[in-house]
Amino acid sequence: MLAGWVSIAQGEGAVKSSSYQRIWSVVRRIPRGRVATYGQVARVAGLPRQARLVGYALNALQDEGAKKIPWQRVINAQGKVSPRAFAGSEAVQRKLLEREGVRFDSRDRVDLARFGWQAPDARRADRRT
Repeated sequence: MLAGWVSIAQGEGAVKSSSYQRIWSVVRRIPRGRVATYGQVARVAGLPRQARLVGYALNALQDEGAKKIPWQRVINAQGKVSPRAFAGSEAVQRKLLEREGVRFDSRDRVDLARFGWQAPDARRADRRT
């Protein structure tokens, strides 16, 4: 019985790893000075309705991975930086985005029409919804 549980857990780990790799691949494509929403990244990665999974994948980045993947370019659907578990992380993300030329309004929002990344895959997915 235990062996069955081990194989199920290993299978789930492989699926999660594969999904995370797809998400990280999409995030790498977001150009400097542009942002994408969690939901948009999920759709482009072929994981519609999995915005929360995008957050988990970005949270799972280790220090070295965070240097290679521009995690700061992913924000929420309201154009805001999402709260994190540790204090000050929102300010770090905002500062990184501002260094890239992304501007925030007086309500701490990014104008997605101006700074949003328009991935070809995302535009097709958006038309279907």
